[in-house]
Amino acid sequence: MTTQQQSGQEMVVGQMETALRQNGRNRMAGHTVAFLRNHAPFNKMKPEALQHFAEKAQIAFYPAGSEIIGPAAGNVRFFYLIESGKVQARQAGEVTVTEYSILSLGAGEGFPIGAVTAGRPSTNHYSAVTDTFCYLLPAEDFLALMSSSPEFNLFCTRYIASLLDQSRRQLQLQFAQRASEQQTLNSPLAGIGARSPITVTPQTVLRAALETMSQAGIGSLVIAGEDRKPVGVFTRTDLLERVVLAQLPLTTPIGEAMTPNPFMLEEHATAYDAMFAMATHGIRHVLVTDAEGHLTGVVSERDLFSLQRVGLRQIRQSIDGARNVEALQQAAADVRQLAFNMLAQGVGSEQLTQFISALNDALTRRVIQLNLENHNFDGIEWSWLAFGSEGRDEQTFSTDQDNGIVFQPPADADVAALKQRFLAYALDVNKDLDRCGFPLCKGNIMASNPQWCLTLDEWKEQFGTWIRKPHPDALLNATIFFDFRSLYGKAELADAMRRHLLALTASNPMFLRAMAKNALDVEPPLGKIRDFLTDLEPDAPGKIDLKKYGSRIFVDVARIYAMASGVHNTNSIQRLRLASQRLNIRGDEVNAILDALNFIQLLRLQHQYLEGEPGKQGDNLIDPETLNELDRRILKESFRQARKIQTRLKLDYQVN
Repeated sequence: MTTQQQSGQEMVVGQMETALRQNGRNRMAGHTVAFLRNHAPFNKMKPEALQHFAEKAQIAFYPAGSEIIGPAAGNVRFFYLIESGKVQARQAGEVTVTEYSILSLGAGEGFPIGAVTAGRPSTNHYSAVTDTFCYLLPAEDFLALMSSSPEFNLFCTRYIASLLDQSRRQLQLQFAQRASEQQTLNSPLAGIGARSPITVTPQTVLRAALETMSQAGIGSLVIAGEDRKPVGVFTRTDLLERVVLAQLPLTTPIGEAMTPNPFMLEEHATAYDAMFAMATHGIRHVLVTDAEGHLTGVVSERDLFSLQRVGLRQIRQSIDGARNVEALQQAAADVRQLAFNMLAQGVGSEQLTQFISALNDALTRRVIQLNLENHNFDGIEWSWLAFGSEGRDEQTFSTDQDNGIVFQPPADADVAALKQRFLAYALDVNKDLDRCGFPLCKGNIMASNPQWCLTLDEWKEQFGTWIRKPHPDALLNATIFFDFRSLYGKAELADAMRRHLLALTASNPMFLRAMAKNALDVEPPLGKIRDFLTDLEPDAPGKIDLKKYGSRIFVDVARIYAMASGVHNTNSIQRLRLASQRLNIRGDEVNAILDALNFIQLLRLQHQYLEGEPGKQGDNLIDPETLNELDRRILKESFRQARKIQTRLKLDYQVN
């Protein structure tokens, strides 16, 4: 065979091998496309997108027990899609909050989406449980596929939402366990029943004691010495048997009509101990004392009966029927307990914050009504206004007072004198709200401050001044006072304020630009090397303020877009939903933003309840190192959504 013939034969063989390899690749690609069509989201993707995946992906084999990828491998270079077999995802860090540690993945499931999207190392260890084949799509081709295929992009976005669902389920399990522990007969008496009950001394005459019971709306009275050590109780049974039937004069000291030597238990005793004592001794009340015998509370049969369930109807009835602040104090505690139960049932943060706000509204209205018994404003149009988080229906467990008054004086009224009457009334309301667990505002944004007790014209002028001259103080005030709604009185006055405000902002785009610039001063705490920046708060090293660097970002953007598009709603989620429709923002983009805001709010609620001390407000400072791996991942994605919406705001208002 000549050299030329040999060369020609080798060329033919080479062409055949190339054709065979190409045919193999084509068959492989055809097999891959057929596989993809059986699994979401690929079954909804266009043929060219599937072909792109099939041509760019390679297949790899992992024997049972081998690690596919982990944190030590560095930045993720491939998106893995399981073709056959089973993969286990195991958290790299210690499980600190929930029982979540392992996820199982099967054919058609991909990983690690968050890491390959962000170009960072995986936070989980992925290992083959059985012999496993995986398609490996290079990271750059994965990102290209996200850009070219809306279906694939939406799947990856909803992947974050699916993580949120997992987190909620874990939180539900955690809170359900805690709720069951708290709502059993093993609960200590320190947290049950009336706290700091009303007492009288043994020398108090019957008439005065009965008047005290009537005014307080209570059916029993504790008799204690000056040292608050109980010596007896006086109940309606005592009234009938020892006063009415015995025809005892009302000038008699109550010490002669009381039941002496009442049954007492210390605070560390349980609800079961109290129930057993009631059954054994035939009594309806147990006095609770500290270790030195001083009275700290009273537990009744009704308290034990309601221990297993604090219901909405019960709370509303107790609020609406309250005759004094003491009764409302117990109702406020019940609101907190019911909200906790709802957390245990998996209720989302949007519904939960609105629920808390609704019950707090009812409680505030009752305080307003009770104080109107001592103040008369008949014939005057006025309204009690809520600002800030209460104005947005977004109250959490930790909230103080932000309120004001708008009024319309009659034509012949002395406005200055009328304002003084409103200020005196507002001071009483503010003090009573403080007693019910809503602390006085440190910035004095309260109706008892003359600055925030104004006529309708004065409020309109104040809004106009802020908008015409958007100095830093004016912009700060706008973030508080532009989120308002009427809680009590003539709501039409608040409606008039809203119409005036939207008209002013619509005619002054420079003000909205100034607000946008102000909103961009605070950025989400995402690190370039570390996941989070935890050194932004000098007084809280290692922690992140979820309100300042999280929810506030979404709230500020929602406010600006609402004013820009004429949305009357004050709730941030409603504002974003309605404004997005008017501003033509894509629905999937808005849903991802709302998921992020809801998760941050849920994390705030969880932290405030679990970390708050009894009788004190919880804070918004969270240590991300205490979160489990799943919640850390979602928090980081939530902050990315915050940065994304800030980027949109920056472009829309051309802020440098």
